[in-house]
Amino acid sequence: MAATIKDIARETGLSLATISKYLNGGVLREKNRAAIERAIEKLDYHVNEYARGLKSNRSRTVGVVIPELSNLFVTQIISVVEGVLQEQGYSVVICDCRTDEERECRAVRFLLDKRVDGIINMPVCADGRHLRPAVERGIPILLLDRPLDALGGVASCVLLNNENAARMATRRLLELGHRRIGILVGPKDIYTSRMRLKGYRAALEEYGVTPAEELIAYGDYTLEGGHRQICRLLEEAEGMTAAFVTNYEMTLGTLIALNERGVRIPQELSLIGFDNMDLSRVARPPLTIVSQPLEEIGLQAARLMLERFSGERTAPVTVALSASLQEGKSTRRRRT
Repeated sequence: MAATIKDIARETGLSLATISKYLNGGVLREKNRAAIERAIEKLDYHVNEYARGLKSNRSRTVGVVIPELSNLFVTQIISVVEGVLQEQGYSVVICDCRTDEERECRAVRFLLDKRVDGIINMPVCADGRHLRPAVERGIPILLLDRPLDALGGVASCVLLNNENAARMATRRLLELGHRRIGILVGPKDIYTSRMRLKGYRAALEEYGVTPAEELIAYGDYTLEGGHRQICRLLEEAEGMTAAFVTNYEMTLGTLIALNERGVRIPQELSLIGFDNMDLSRVARPPLTIVSQPLEEIGLQAARLMLERFSGERTAPVTVALSASLQEGKSTRRRRT
């Protein structure tokens, strides 16, 4: 039979109120805390979280809805979030919606049925309709990477300053004398894609270069999409001397395509990629990379959610973090 709180009280000689205070994170005298912990270990006591949830109307569970579990950017951030939340006694339920809006809606309904205390979401659905049932129930929502204006400012958000990141990378290529610069962005309706394209255009305009539509390739943030779109640019964008690829999977697809075609980097094409420093070190030559602060994004997301749970923060907030440009050897000055 499983040990109960009454068993711990008998073992330690302490009151049920003292044991309960310990289990709920209260501050106790050191000798009482140590006695309770010894009893818990001896009796192999485990908190019945389901029963606790029924009593407190809290499940100590956070739901996470992501577009693709195979996306390295997503998994690295969620790994950090999960670690922080688990340290604070929360379990995490992860739902992969496979970049499908209907799956995303079903995932949110599933999490609400499981009585999660909060939802962290990197949204696919741009109008936010999938999250409205959570909003109506007053469930705290934390958005990753993509804000949703349609929710009316009820959700906090942690994201990269995407426009500045793209402007920084494009500006670096412009400084090296490149003017025919291709860009691989994501789908037109995705926030990150729009902002990165905006930064690219802004940098070109700073240098008096008119953005050419034939140099803009819309991918789908996948390896296959990167492979397909860089091939199209190589075939159709005459005079392209440099390219900026705006996520990790498409960067990898681009490298594969360039290797297959025998395009030399940076002799024939200067290249700046995105997201993954390990890829930068593995590639030959080492890539120049726009590096996102993935750990900080995860830490900030977990912090904001915990602050909502504790009541420390009630109003939603948007945290925009900065990327850095890690120089490799995949770019060089354009020869005239």
